[in-house]
Amino acid sequence: MQLVVARIGRAHGIKGEVTVEVRTDEPELRLGPGAVLATEPAATGPLTVEAGRVHSGRLLLRFEGVRDRTAAEALRNTLLIAEVDPDELPEEEDEFYDHQLIDLDVVLADGTGIGRITEISHLPSQDLFIVERPDGSEVMIPFVEEIVTEIDLEEQRAVITPPPGLIDESEAVIASSRDEESGEPSGDATTGEAPSGDTDETPKGDA
Repeated sequence: MQLVVARIGRAHGIKGEVTVEVRTDEPELRLGPGAVLATEPAATGPLTVEAGRVHSGRLLLRFEGVRDRTAAEALRNTLLIAEVDPDELPEEEDEFYDHQLIDLDVVLADGTGIGRITEISHLPSQDLFIVERPDGSEVMIPFVEEIVTEIDLEEQRAVITPPPGLIDESEAVIASSRDEESGEPSGDATTGEAPSGDTDETPKGDA
């Protein structure tokens, strides 16, 4: 099975390095030195990772045969594709590969259907489920324990307990009105930050 694990960004410096938009939670495995990756467009590859390093929070890669900025810039927007055994499982029990999550039905705890996962977006802070609803609209669900309470691969579903407003914006308006009536703050009016308190929003997704 072939999975997209990264997209090449702009050239970095003059020695052939490129920035990479990582689309896997295992970059050290999928994008480590020696990794041979197919590409989209196919004519660009295959590419073999020669070296990698993190600079200012971004992954930089250098590929064999790419020695200058011009060659590196020619790779811009190329997708990097790894061959993955479909039976391979992540090391941690609560981690999942993207292909395990795509097409799962998203339901509330009471069984109410929300939609179907069509894409996993890997952001620096967390992963997001892109969920297509029956009417064709999309909703983004943060893949965090507080919201995604269960992944059942046998039943092919993800159970969620969304906060007010995540699925239905009208619920956020109602919740906000209740806070105003009770005199309780609903968050920082300037920054949008929630009231102080310990929360765990460590993403548990994997690609």
